[in-house]
Amino acid sequence: MFKFVALIACLAIAVLAHEEEHHAHPKYKFEYGVKDSHTGDNKEQWEHRDGDAVEGSYSLHEPDGTHRVVNYKSDKHAGFQAHVQRAGHASHPAVYGEHHDGHGHGGESYANIDQHH
Repeated sequence: MFKFVALIACLAIAVLAHEEEHHAHPKYKFEYGVKDSHTGDNKEQWEHRDGDAVEGSYSLHEPDGTHRVVNYKSDKHAGFQAHVQRAGHASHPAVYGEHHDGHGHGGESYANIDQHH
C-alpha cells in the first residue's frame, strides 16, 4: 500500500510541475536581418516579450523601391497596435532584370535569440 501511495504522490508532483511549466512567464527577445545584394532582399525584424507585453519592429524594401517600417506593441490592456510607415516613391521598371537561378548568392544574414524560461 505504501508503494501505491508513494506512486500517486509522485504522479501528483509531476502533474503540478508540468502545469507550472505550462503557465510559465514568457520572456524572450530576438532580432534578425537579411542583406542580399544579388536579389535586393533587404529586411530586418526585432521583438521583445515580457509576459503579456510584446514590442517589435520590422522593415523591408518593397519590390517597387519603397521602404516599409512597421512598429508594433501589444498587451492585455491596450491590445495590438501597429504603426506603418512607407518611405520613398514607387517605381516600376519597363523591363525586368535577367533571370537568376534563385539561390541568393552574395547575401548575408544574421539571427540573435535570447530566451528566458
